[in-house]
Amino acid sequence: MTYDVLTLGRISVDVYPNDIGVPLADVTSFGKYLGGSATNVAVAAARHGRAAGVITKVGDDDFGTFLERELDKFGVDRTLVARDDSLQTPVTFCAIQPPEDFPLYFYGRFPMAPDWNIEPDALELDAIRGAGIFWSTVTGLSREPSRSAQIAAHEARPVEALSAGQHTILDLDYRPMFWDSVEQAREQVARVLPYATVAIGNDTECAVAVGEGTPDEQADRLLAAGVQIAVVKLGPEGVMAKTRTERIVSAPVPVQTANGLGAGDSFGGAFCHGLLAGWPLEQVLDFANAAGAIVASKVACSDAMPTTAEVISLLAERGRTVPNSQKDLV
Repeated sequence: MTYDVLTLGRISVDVYPNDIGVPLADVTSFGKYLGGSATNVAVAAARHGRAAGVITKVGDDDFGTFLERELDKFGVDRTLVARDDSLQTPVTFCAIQPPEDFPLYFYGRFPMAPDWNIEPDALELDAIRGAGIFWSTVTGLSREPSRSAQIAAHEARPVEALSAGQHTILDLDYRPMFWDSVEQAREQVARVLPYATVAIGNDTECAVAVGEGTPDEQADRLLAAGVQIAVVKLGPEGVMAKTRTERIVSAPVPVQTANGLGAGDSFGGAFCHGLLAGWPLEQVLDFANAAGAIVASKVACSDAMPTTAEVISLLAERGRTVPNSQKDLV
């Protein structure tokens, strides 16, 4: 299969409380969802009609079966999803306390999780080379053998060998509990940045990757490392994308935040869709920003990923530019 978007990395069962705004100790019931950043990006891309797949592993258990069914439900190809009979499928709990407090609690991930147990020799390199966009995250670099697998995947896609319209995107997704130190993470990021055409992260994640500084300084360092597009999320000020010839800032799309988790993954899938569509960077950024806002306004992550029509509708409602090829969806 040839993929528009192929992601590599984390998958889990996300367990969210049905009781919003209270500590986990007081929650009386929960719902379970497909989760994991790289997997959510594939779901988000599929919601925009893209042929999406994910390279990952689940445990050989009922939670693994649940995740496989969810991937099927969302139209994400799971040909490259394997089962690991030596490890359990991880579960991630979140306390939802809007507007800003969404702590995560990882279970079954330490010392090892199935998606960290992906071996380089198991990779389908032809599928990786052929994907329109290949997406990986910094989290996948935090453990072996996943680290070696991710490096092998990137080495299979040297920038100079990419066809027109192909991109390799590194999500700078940094979670300190997965690393011994910032220095360790920075060392591993430096190994794969030369293979990326796009890097995406917030100010903290960019600081881990290329050091402290203003958003422009961080973007310039990412560009100097070899990427073609540096995306720096600015929090309440929106998001900036910078190339060697242009600098664009997309203002935030105001919504009432229900759950801050998953918005970045929705942004990522929408960003992939816009890049593949060949839209101007400004329109790609606005579209991705609106997609992220929609998920932030809902409790679920994967289940809340919007369709293209939903994103276009929000853009039109807020007076934002709608890509010409999508105006019939308004």
